[in-house]
Amino acid sequence: QVQLVESGGGLVQAGGSLRRSCAAPLSIVWIATRGWYRQAPGKQRELVAVITSGGTTNYADSVKGRFTISRDNTKNTVYLQMNSLKPEDTAVYYCNTYFSRNRNYWGQGTQVTVSS
Repeated sequence: QVQLVESGGGLVQAGGSLRRSCAAPLSIVWIATRGWYRQAPGKQRELVAVITSGGTTNYADSVKGRFTISRDNTKNTVYLQMNSLKPEDTAVYYCNTYFSRNRNYWGQGTQVTVSS
């Protein structure tokens, strides 16, 4: 079972910033779509941001203009820069690497808490 390696996250005050990173120990990961999802208590997991192999990005409306997803294929790593954080951004954040329905990998998840 392949495990993506996440880092970053933690506790921050509202208005602050955090940067998440996720390394994928996989071959040809540069062809995969990479993304970040989050799950708040009592809610379903939701998409935060994705970036395709070609660099096309897509964001949840709630984070547009505040979060930026990027990738460095030389390091097999995807990043999520989170600025102007709000208490409603509090959730467990998960990294995802998607090749196909049968090759879909998740990170272990890391708590991000934004205090007001």
